[in-house]
Amino acid sequence: MNRLDADLIIVGGGLGGIAAALAACDHGLRVILTEETDWVGGQVTVQGVPPDEHPWIEEFGCTRRYRDYRNRVRETYHRTMKFETPNHPINPGNGWVSKICHDPRVSVHVLQEMLMPYLLTNQLVLKRNTSLTGVKRKGKKVHEVYFDNSHQPLRASYFIDATETGEVLPLAEMDYVTGAEAKADTGEPHALDIPDPNDIQAFTFVLAMEYRENESHVIPKPGMYNFWKTFHPPIWPDKLLSFYAPNPITLETRRYTLFPEESGFSLWEYRRIYDQKQFLSPIPTGDITLMNWPQNDYFLGNIYDVPKNEKKKNIYQAKQLSLSLLYWLQTEAPRPDGKKGYPGLKLRTDIFETDDGLAKAPYIRESRRIKAEYTIVEQDVSPEFNEGKTGKLYEDRIGIGSYSIDLHPSMTGRSYVDVKALPYHIPLGALIPKDVDNVLAGCKNIGTTHITNGCYRLHPTEWNIGEACGALVAFCLKNQTDPKSVRKNKTLLKAFQNVLRQDGFELEWPREFYL
Repeated sequence: MNRLDADLIIVGGGLGGIAAALAACDHGLRVILTEETDWVGGQVTVQGVPPDEHPWIEEFGCTRRYRDYRNRVRETYHRTMKFETPNHPINPGNGWVSKICHDPRVSVHVLQEMLMPYLLTNQLVLKRNTSLTGVKRKGKKVHEVYFDNSHQPLRASYFIDATETGEVLPLAEMDYVTGAEAKADTGEPHALDIPDPNDIQAFTFVLAMEYRENESHVIPKPGMYNFWKTFHPPIWPDKLLSFYAPNPITLETRRYTLFPEESGFSLWEYRRIYDQKQFLSPIPTGDITLMNWPQNDYFLGNIYDVPKNEKKKNIYQAKQLSLSLLYWLQTEAPRPDGKKGYPGLKLRTDIFETDDGLAKAPYIRESRRIKAEYTIVEQDVSPEFNEGKTGKLYEDRIGIGSYSIDLHPSMTGRSYVDVKALPYHIPLGALIPKDVDNVLAGCKNIGTTHITNGCYRLHPTEWNIGEACGALVAFCLKNQTDPKSVRKNKTLLKAFQNVLRQDGFELEWPREFYL
């Protein structure tokens, strides 16, 4: 038998991958964690998206380790910053999308610190700037994985695909789905009549900017500015570079503003990560916000399951869109005082430590998805199909989460789909592929549909999914069993769920949600 390099190899260092590593290491496994960039943290760091969370997150609705992560973010600010008026609990940016809108560099620090005990003992090996290039599979098991910076394959008993786009799946020749399923296949009210694998949500290149009034920080005119300035998608009420966009729920025209006004939706406060009024600084500073807005969603093409030259083109054009939006805001955006442009907007290249000021990787909303032992459908979470206050109560539940079904414009020209979803449960079956026995889905590549991906793709749920995967591998190795058996055997399932509860997982909502 070939030597194993680890008990578990996790491909992808996003929130799901980090959580999987923490759980597996806590249970005594030897783990290798790989990450394509030089930062861990995925959507909250590399992609620049502050935590999108449900309204109960401060009290319940996440795992103990996720709560520890959130607490450490706040502790970092309290320990390192000086405050004008200390607020408890602090929201560093007072951005309204999250109760902890914060600088991505803080999460990089916190997550690295959480991993540190295992890195110091070499129980965990973290390989940054490492991309998956190959997978060796025999029958229903993966045996080896190959990476771009090593001539030798890595071997393990189990593998978790925690990449943002499900990179293990095609390389392992696993069955997977992309895009939208047909209504005839899923029965979902909001599914398409005909399946479309290219009906994939837009991705976004986030950037950070500070506002310094009465200063000028106008960037060089982007190469594609003239294209994006005149681009008017059929699903949009005006040009894309404007303060008008569809309301995600009603699809009626919504007016946006940059800064708060008497009318309009303020983009500035939406994902603000630094509210200068809260802090004391020896030098003048302005507010900082992250640009992840309707106007810089890129839906002209995909970056996976396409030729390399098409991927390269779409990445370039998506970056140009975000930079063009910034340039438009700096030079041409209409102002309430009748003038044009906000030249005081400063591109903060230091936030992401990149030359162009853009996030290290695009924000991916929709991944390849495994063909799972159980696929979550709209009927499981919709208030139209469930009489209580929560979605379907799966027997094999391994966590909980909550978010609306929020689908951004797709690459086939479909507009928003934004409908209600009940607080939901996460079924173990959605993490387990049908066709492979020792690979698990560790983030947004689980067994959802195009529709339910819209509510299962956010930060706390992704963490819960990954953490459950890490705990499941440890449970299987300890009990000499496999994931499918754990799900099917009621005794094993109950024992595993007890392990999760002891680890600080919440498998049910508070009692009042079921009354």
